[in-house]
Amino acid sequence: MPRPRKRLAGSAELAGPDNKGPAGKRTKTKNPVGASAQVVNSSPQKTSASKTCGKNLSSYWLMKSEAESRLEKGVDVKFSIEDLKAQPKQTACWDGVRNYQARNFLRAMKLEQEAFFYHSNCKEPGIAGLVKIVKEAYPDHTQFEKNNPHYDPSSKEDNPKWSMVDVQFVRMMKRFITLAELKTHHQAHKATGGPLKNMALFSRQRLSIQPLTQEEFDFILSLEEKEPS
Repeated sequence: MPRPRKRLAGSAELAGPDNKGPAGKRTKTKNPVGASAQVVNSSPQKTSASKTCGKNLSSYWLMKSEAESRLEKGVDVKFSIEDLKAQPKQTACWDGVRNYQARNFLRAMKLEQEAFFYHSNCKEPGIAGLVKIVKEAYPDHTQFEKNNPHYDPSSKEDNPKWSMVDVQFVRMMKRFITLAELKTHHQAHKATGGPLKNMALFSRQRLSIQPLTQEEFDFILSLEEKEPS
């Protein structure tokens, strides 16, 4: 199966926006071949994701990755946007996702779609920059590597459970958009019907891969030009 150009190993999507645990991240593995992202629940539980994301439901995404060092089975799962920038061609594979709904969102991604790169499980979580999808979903090699934190012995090479995509750095945000700032807008928009009223970051906070509507994406981009509220 194809090996990605660069890689870091998965992240644990166990925490929500309050950042009380590993929420989406990647790990550096022995093979400097790609980038890994969040691990979401290691226990395979089927969700209704197949219903919500069987088609291309979104053109924009939010992808969480742990921005500070954390060892998982002896491997540092840190992968920040700065780590992505340092990769050859500023491209890496987003491996390590172990939640069915997040995996299905990965499989729904299309070439050239954009995603916010979200730093999670750190002192100041928030949106650090923009990436784009440069390779659509294909089997995540880390599920077969016994020394990898995201090894899944129940997954078979002829019928792999887990997928990944390749992402490429686009740019840093003009300013870091914090979780606290997004939460303020979300709470206000719930009352006013604004763009972030149903944002998955707060309604499905445990997911490391989340869809965004055009309205949500555009509003968050507009925050770059404004002082933090």
